[in-house]
Amino acid sequence: MEGVNVQKLFLAVIAGCSSALIAYSALYVRGDLGGVMAYLRARGALRRLRETGTEAEVTAAQAQLHALGERVGDPAFAASLIPLALLLGAVVAYLVWRTFARRELGSARPDVQERMVYRLAHRRGGRFTLDDLRAASPLNDEQARAVTAHLLDLGRLTRDGEGFRLS
Repeated sequence: MEGVNVQKLFLAVIAGCSSALIAYSALYVRGDLGGVMAYLRARGALRRLRETGTEAEVTAAQAQLHALGERVGDPAFAASLIPLALLLGAVVAYLVWRTFARRELGSARPDVQERMVYRLAHRRGGRFTLDDLRAASPLNDEQARAVTAHLLDLGRLTRDGEGFRLS
């Protein structure tokens, strides 16, 4: 059980940090994806120009790339909104933690257990025993007895000697 909690915590932290980083990145460029793509194209062009161009062309391209970078990115704006990015990351981490904690904390749903019984009964030709149910499903003794008792009360199962049969 400890390993599961550590894994949930690790997953929640990774999701939260990733979300905070993505939010910070979006704030850094003020959501201008077109500007980011233009910067990346200009950087690629500069890299190719360094191989074949003259020193003056490379210097001019570097200056143009620097100006484009300053126009696209706004570090002061992004730094002022770091708390917002961290808050978003914390919300995402909480939601991921909650999603996995709900499965662990919640009791087994009766409808799921009933479907397990029905599937087993159909695979066994409509008849099964508690031993069959325990062997073929994740239900423990108590859960198997409770679900079969409930289905007996509803009239969906009937006793058949030591076992049960679909009604």
